Amino acid sequence: MNRTPDLMTAAWRKSSYSDGGASNCLEVADNCPGTVPVRDSKQPHGPILVFGPNPWASFLAYVTQ
Repeated sequence: MNRTPDLMTAAWRKSSYSDGGASNCLEVADNCPGTVPVRDSKQPHGPILVFGPNPWASFLAYVTQ
């Protein structure tokens, strides 16, 4: 079973906390059901981390405290 999501059609968006500059920006793809792909905006063809919805929600809850 292939558990790697197909990210060819991923619709990436920058974090709303991004300052609009070229550094320290994350991009998240929202249109991948059951997964939350995250990448560094400075390296769009670089590595992508893929989280499940529950771990991602826990991460967001922690960083937005």
